Amino acid sequence: MDTSATDSPSSPATDASYSGAWQIISFTYFTLVCYLSIGLPLAILPAYVHLRMGYSAALAGSVISIQYIATFLSRPWAGRISDHAGAKVSVLWGMGACLASGALLVFAAALHRSPMWLSLAALIASRLALGVGESLGSTGATLWGITAAGPEHTARVISYNGISTYGGLALGAPLGVVMAQRWGLGSIGLLTIALAGLSLLLASAKRPLPVAPGEHLPFRDVLGRVMPHGMGLALGGVGYSVLATFVTLFYASRHWDGAALCLTSFGVAFIVARLSFIQTINRFGGFPVAMTCLAVESAGVAMMWLAHSPWTAFAGAGLTGFGFSLVFPALGVEAVKRVPEFNRGTALGVYTGFSDVSFFLVGPTAGAVIGVFGYASAFLFALLCVLASLGIVVVLALRHEAEVT
Repeated sequence: MDTSATDSPSSPATDASYSGAWQIISFTYFTLVCYLSIGLPLAILPAYVHLRMGYSAALAGSVISIQYIATFLSRPWAGRISDHAGAKVSVLWGMGACLASGALLVFAAALHRSPMWLSLAALIASRLALGVGESLGSTGATLWGITAAGPEHTARVISYNGISTYGGLALGAPLGVVMAQRWGLGSIGLLTIALAGLSLLLASAKRPLPVAPGEHLPFRDVLGRVMPHGMGLALGGVGYSVLATFVTLFYASRHWDGAALCLTSFGVAFIVARLSFIQTINRFGGFPVAMTCLAVESAGVAMMWLAHSPWTAFAGAGLTGFGFSLVFPALGVEAVKRVPEFNRGTALGVYTGFSDVSFFLVGPTAGAVIGVFGYASAFLFALLCVLASLGIVVVLALRHEAEVT
């Protein structure tokens, strides 16, 4: 239950809202730890595998990508654990998997003078454990927060969870670079162990919430109900994926400086929109908000595609972030409504899994488009995907309106 509901009638509304926000953050904190653990080695491992270990660039990229495969495959399992055993159990297992990933990373760093294949095998095992930890930790944390705060705060919990996701990646990547340069790869593993170990203790001390009773739907039924929303999310996320993956090369092809400012512009606009407009989902509904946001995102991606100066690209990146910010929670709220309460964990796991697929496939797909048509074409590809997402959401909204009437 949201703590604001237990305040006395004389308590100011702002105090209740503040208390509720901290309650939600106490659960989404575990998502922050998951993505901080992901962000720490993200900018280090490709160069480490390719330049220091001497493996091909393709294998170096695969070491990164294999984590997303593990995350995607374990999402439904994480949802089932949350539904059947409870969200706390899922978070505990997720923190344990992150801890194991850090230990394997330390092991891989210690083996760098041994046969290289041993160190590489440890790195791959670390990435697989991290992928499973991400799905267990973030899915469990989201469901735990929704159950504690109440279904009426679903959009708010998902929104805070998204801020924890992008905040963890944004904080972890530069911190990991600094740590690796000063103390080596093993230091990243040690910090991951410390963060996950502390979080494991914190999760153990939190009160578990009862599992909702009822007959659980077969996985295929949950997938069928959530898939259209997940497809909208996956296509809507292509704008961000292309921006994050190719903006540096896009700027270099135009001989521009300041590509990192585009990512900053996206991130700042994303967070500002999430914090400022999250209540619009409860007020107007998920589908109207998603349609508006996708229209704004498409305008931002179009500006990136047609940009003739770095400042135009900078503005386009900010508009893209502002638009994309509420797509995940807006469609997520509607996806969760499609299943009974005791299937919410599975629904969240399946829904979020579509974003994993998007992040994994956009790189090679947009890269192939770039190889034929040039770097700007990647943003045209993203624009078409976002517009396709908008079309899906319009159809879903019309279907929902027909069901209601």
